[in-house]
Amino acid sequence: MQDPSINPLQPSPAPTDPRPVLVYDADCGFCVYWARYWQKLTGDAVDYRPYQEMADHYPGIPLADFQRAVQYLTLEGHRASAAEASFLTLSHAPGKRFWLTLYKRLPGFAAVSEWFYAFIAAHRSAFFRVSLVLWGSDFEPPRHDLASFVFLRLFGLIYLSAFVSFGVQALGLIGSHGILPLSDLIEAVGSRAGIERFYVMPMLFWINAGDGAIQTVCWAGAGLSLLLVFNWLPRVCLFLLFVLYLSLVYAGQTFMSYQWDTFLLETGFLALLMSVAQRPGIWLLRWLLFRFMLMSGVVKLLSGDPNWWNLSALSYHFFSQPLPTPLAWYAANLPPGVLRFATGALFFVELALPFLIFCPRRLRFFAGFGILLLQSCILITGNYNWFNLQTMLLCLLLFDDAALKRVMPRVLVGLLPARKRRGTSKIVSRCVAAVGVLLVFCSVVEMDARFGGTPPAFARGVDQLIEPLRLVSSYGLFAVMTTERNEIVIEGSRDGVEWREYAFRFKPGDVIRRPPWNVPHQPRLDWQMWFAALDDPRRLPWFQRFLERLLRNEPAVTSLLEKNPFADAPPRYIRAQFYAYTFSGSREGSKGEWWQRRLLGLYFPPAQLRSN
Repeated sequence: MQDPSINPLQPSPAPTDPRPVLVYDADCGFCVYWARYWQKLTGDAVDYRPYQEMADHYPGIPLADFQRAVQYLTLEGHRASAAEASFLTLSHAPGKRFWLTLYKRLPGFAAVSEWFYAFIAAHRSAFFRVSLVLWGSDFEPPRHDLASFVFLRLFGLIYLSAFVSFGVQALGLIGSHGILPLSDLIEAVGSRAGIERFYVMPMLFWINAGDGAIQTVCWAGAGLSLLLVFNWLPRVCLFLLFVLYLSLVYAGQTFMSYQWDTFLLETGFLALLMSVAQRPGIWLLRWLLFRFMLMSGVVKLLSGDPNWWNLSALSYHFFSQPLPTPLAWYAANLPPGVLRFATGALFFVELALPFLIFCPRRLRFFAGFGILLLQSCILITGNYNWFNLQTMLLCLLLFDDAALKRVMPRVLVGLLPARKRRGTSKIVSRCVAAVGVLLVFCSVVEMDARFGGTPPAFARGVDQLIEPLRLVSSYGLFAVMTTERNEIVIEGSRDGVEWREYAFRFKPGDVIRRPPWNVPHQPRLDWQMWFAALDDPRRLPWFQRFLERLLRNEPAVTSLLEKNPFADAPPRYIRAQFYAYTFSGSREGSKGEWWQRRLLGLYFPPAQLRSN
């Protein structure tokens, strides 16, 4: 039955046209729908005609055959029907010939294809309605010129946030007078690794590890990010940005060991591939989003944490997460039933929706909206730098240009260069495809290991071969939910009697201080203090170095803090107290208290500098 909103394709005027002809049923809405779509894919390479116009020209073909299935006919007399005719037609479309190859060479594929074709043909009306729901009434071959262009411009802002954020902290963290000086790392690794150090730690700082070099890398990255935003030599910028940030990841040591750093590197490399070959690049970025979201849900279940299994995790998450926002206080005070429902919805988004990423466009849109909603909720309740913004940006590639043009302002649409995008050469496309296959293979190895499997030695070897470049990683935050929040409060004293508290910029301290916003900034010392509270200080060399720098009143380090109570002269003693923190209830909140805290004891005993 034909949909009156879809007009049949107009037949070509001459049956002697040298092009192959696909003959379809103009009374079948499903046939007209897909014939029109295929015509847009193949262009002028194939002639499309309804059998109602062509049956008289082919008296040797029974009318029932035309009504049963599409017919692919050539001037030389070759004839194919049903699934084979469909794949022969698609072979004339760019990038679609692989279907015909599978049909001819993969055992069993032809039989399964013909069975599916016969099943669909027997239920044409139902599948026509399904097509309208999944693809829309005006379905066209998807284009992603606008999507990829906007993605790269916005991704430049993500890179900019990362470089600037680390740049303003770099000297205090890894500078010559910082907590973990880069020069110490260079000396330690270089003395024992020899020439292998360039492979084990591929970074630019082997050339120079001084403070000037650190600052140069950070601010050069910021400059290149802006060039990427303005679409100036984007491929060159993406390559250099990857090299610069990879250098910082190794140089940053403990302070650059977070998942969002490897997430940024992997996205940056795939963005470079997309700028070279759009189609495989978009597919690989979707694969990254799939892995990231799926593994975020899987690790929660694999951990066996009862708080995830009984859906009570969010009752603890909002106050126990590293750097909550002011809205986290309100979320933590929601009724338990609402929080359990939200936890179940989180699992739906992380475990079910990722599979829709590879489905027809409207299901893919649904996955995109669901992931965007989840990431927005995380964004407003937790300070996770650019992490959520980058994930939301990846969702942009789940939409095609036709969908984006309906919602994007015309000003932004007008930013797309007017010149026609040049096609990618076959050699470049094959190289990108080969790199893509390697990355997918290694990502599957990583997922297998994360699932508890034991990948073959060969697979592990390939994965380890590219591991120094940080091109593939396993993901998944908060596998085990922390149900308590313990905070380290550092205090200094000149006489051992009166102690003054150091105030951090972003982590909880004063109970009446409202939790701040810091997105897209990543305050790395504040984050490390959250992790330190979960560990023994004797196993944290960086923490002891931090206390030593405070005893020396090192300006590069104290600049990382909100308040230095010993700005005029350094303290003689320093210690770290341990407190249990929780969000205040509604009554305390009305009095201006955001937190309640209870002293647990000493985290680090009083210490002083050794006398020479």
